[in-house]
Amino acid sequence: MSEDSQLQELVYNSDCNIKSKLRNALDEVVSFSGVPQYFAVGFVDIVNSTNITANLSLKKASLYYSTFLNSMSIIVKASDGIVMKNIGDSLMFYFHGNKNYTNNQSFANIVECGMNMINVRDVINERLFYFDLPELNYRISADYGCVLVADSKTTFDKDLFGSPVNTCARINHLAFPNTMVIGKNLYQQLKFNKLYDFEKINTCILLAKKRYDVYEVKK
Repeated sequence: MSEDSQLQELVYNSDCNIKSKLRNALDEVVSFSGVPQYFAVGFVDIVNSTNITANLSLKKASLYYSTFLNSMSIIVKASDGIVMKNIGDSLMFYFHGNKNYTNNQSFANIVECGMNMINVRDVINERLFYFDLPELNYRISADYGCVLVADSKTTFDKDLFGSPVNTCARINHLAFPNTMVIGKNLYQQLKFNKLYDFEKINTCILLAKKRYDVYEVKK
């Protein structure tokens, strides 16, 4: 048998093996509950981390990222939030909500969490300076809405899917460094909260081909 024939047979057998596994898979690795749930979702992202860490050794870059991720995780948990996952130089988290919008504490909690992240920046940077690392700047965004919760049979972690997750990630870059922005849906639940001021920013995003306003949180 020629080398070309052997290669073709190898590719064919591999293809058949994959298809067989897919056909015979009786259990899903990831499953959705099918029950819509309402969460406030948050996203905190380091500003310009790629350029910053390009000039650091692997050891220092690891310390830089771990200091950020560990600090943000502590703040989320202290605010009664749940850390969902880290994505490179970003951390996604959420707060349980419900469909009864009246006096839902999770709305206030996620904003307070974001404000705490901003307020402790000087403490985080003190630690970074001690190890001769650059200062941290980051952007925080949050939104609210209906999500689908996915459970994985290979891990204990949950994942969220839905418009609030996508919107929260999309509006993050609209925040100035070391500030927090929220989407319109979350703003609607917080606009009468007297602890914070909300200023609509000039830039918006398109959601389902419609303007979706974004607000900066001020305290």
